[in-house]
Amino acid sequence: MNISEVAERFHMTPATIRYYEKQGLIPPITRNGSGVRDFQDEDVKWVEFIKCMRDSGLSIDSLARYSELYQIGDDTLVERKKILIEEYQKLLEKQRLINGTVVRLEKKLDNYDQMIQECEEKFFSNANEVIAERG
Repeated sequence: MNISEVAERFHMTPATIRYYEKQGLIPPITRNGSGVRDFQDEDVKWVEFIKCMRDSGLSIDSLARYSELYQIGDDTLVERKKILIEEYQKLLEKQRLINGTVVRLEKKLDNYDQMIQECEEKFFSNANEVIAERG
């Protein structure tokens, strides 16, 4: 699979994929005889993983370190797990903050619904009084 196909599959640009490879987030991509990137299944899985992690806000530094350790091998399992735990904790905190903001916005929207309803009731009440006076 070429870089354009992979980029389209994951709604990315080829430039982003090349950048991720250059930054070490993705292990070096397999190249064909002409030196063109030829994504194998494992390469595609890495792109998918990195896209998911970046979309969730994980840092380039953490992901580059994770990728580097992965390429070293199983001797780095504990260290890789530590990176993922740290990032998981950061995501949980972000989720907590987002959930708090969602609750606050829900209350704000409810307040606006109430204020709009009161304005509409006042408007229609006044309109009915005007009609009654004219009637």
